[in-house]
Amino acid sequence: MPVSAPQHRIDVWTTRTDEPGIRDRLPAYRRLLSNDEIRRAERIVHPEAGMLFVIGRALSRTMLSRYAAMQPRDWPFIIDAHGRPELAMRPAHVPDLRFNLSHTNGLVACAVTVGRELGIDVEHIGRPLNFDVPERFFSQQEVEELRSLPKIDQRTVFFDYWTLKEAYIKARGLGLALPLRHFTFVRHPENDPSISFAPELPDDPATWQFKQYWPTDQHRMAIAVRRTGDDLPINIEHVVLEAPR
Repeated sequence: MPVSAPQHRIDVWTTRTDEPGIRDRLPAYRRLLSNDEIRRAERIVHPEAGMLFVIGRALSRTMLSRYAAMQPRDWPFIIDAHGRPELAMRPAHVPDLRFNLSHTNGLVACAVTVGRELGIDVEHIGRPLNFDVPERFFSQQEVEELRSLPKIDQRTVFFDYWTLKEAYIKARGLGLALPLRHFTFVRHPENDPSISFAPELPDDPATWQFKQYWPTDQHRMAIAVRRTGDDLPINIEHVVLEAPR
């Protein structure tokens, strides 16, 4: 029996890729994917990347099927011009579900809501970094704030900014066609992050809600959603994705 669609909330599922037995369940997860997705998975050379792809698609399809009487494999996914999976069409009697998917070393996350632009990003904070990445991709204000911190704090704050920026551009659906230096995030110790825009990037800061979480002690997560009223509550659930029968 489907549960109520997240009309006035955001539902997030996370799953760890080091769960016991998860690799043994990969063949079953593949059965949830479309034929095109299976072919794409087979073309991925790196085994870990292929596993993340399969788990991500299986997770998002399973999650969407919570809200409608559809089998996971039947959801009509397409890949947009910027590489983002989305619904090709809304099946009859299905609400205007919007979803976004992210994965990184050790973790996969999917966010779902109804009728709003939505983006999610997760990153493993232990991954290698190039020292000049902030100067290449962050706004001047972000770079100055980051470099003013003690070295020991800069890695964590880097991922604060990076996940927020990724979540925003994914919500907009334009990928890196949106220059990352044309918008600035400000972190607030007691409140949620806020955003401002350069004149070259017309958008309204007041229409965006941002949240950040630590789903594990090694993973930073950011969520961006377009406001159409009050901020939405966000429900995060860690799941062990069961193998379909």
